[in-house]
Amino acid sequence: MVNSTVPYFILSTYIYVGSLKYLFFVLIALLYFSIVFVNTSLIVVICVNRSLHEPMYMFLCSLFVNELYGSTGLFPFLLLQILSDVHTVSAPLCFLQIFCLYTYGHVEFCNLAVMSYDRYLAVCYPLHYKSHMTDNKVVILIVVIWLYSFVKFTITLCLTLRLTWCGKIINGLYCHNYLVVKLACSDTNLNNLFGLFGIVITVLVPLLPIFYSYMKILKVCFSGSRQMRRKAVSTCAPHLASLLNFSFGCLFEILQSRFDTTSVPSALRIFLSLYFLIIQPLLNPIMYGTQMSKIRHVLCYKMSL
Repeated sequence: MVNSTVPYFILSTYIYVGSLKYLFFVLIALLYFSIVFVNTSLIVVICVNRSLHEPMYMFLCSLFVNELYGSTGLFPFLLLQILSDVHTVSAPLCFLQIFCLYTYGHVEFCNLAVMSYDRYLAVCYPLHYKSHMTDNKVVILIVVIWLYSFVKFTITLCLTLRLTWCGKIINGLYCHNYLVVKLACSDTNLNNLFGLFGIVITVLVPLLPIFYSYMKILKVCFSGSRQMRRKAVSTCAPHLASLLNFSFGCLFEILQSRFDTTSVPSALRIFLSLYFLIIQPLLNPIMYGTQMSKIRHVLCYKMSL
């Protein structure tokens, strides 16, 4: 039960655009449908083609499911707010959105970390890859990714729900845990400490295996043949691009929520606050679908039928 003295929150970042709101609604709706279509298409392609039932593609399937999950936590809400003249959100719906978007970010980082470990085994131990990365291990890793992310943020959300709020104006386009905590008139020291601890854990836990994996991959590439370097680059480039893109979007959102960014133009601030929730779910399926040769060949074959 939400322990709140206010029944709803007000989102203050929305600006009046007049009849242009219908144009923005159509553009955002098309973007959402595109994200749903490309991610769902690749999930179906991976599931129905036995040649793609390999660890790397199973992790990709988990990644694409997460893109659908995160996008659904934002876009329907965003579309309703664009058409509305009063930008309010009920407290329970606000906390549901916080849970969806934060767990989406956690799962994304952890999934990318496990994928880097998978690439490390494939590049550095190609002969023993199948014995190291078995089907059972893949399933266990995917379950742990999602379970760890959900349990970890449930603790954070429970700490937030115990607060009492005296303010109700959120300086954002959607609900953000830190911005909601700032509205509380009860003691938030525990929230702030656990929040900082959570950020460190969320970043460090995935980054450690990522750095370790790519240091080993680079070592093998520099000491190996030209063909090995080419193969390593072709398999690792999409993952690195995805990781850097998502890290940039999350970094700006963290900085924007915790520091004064009023000097940044409002249009740019709005775009960057939505960057990791809009670009990542669209970039990943397009990039992996075009760069991964097996997926590309299966798609080309399906379209030629």
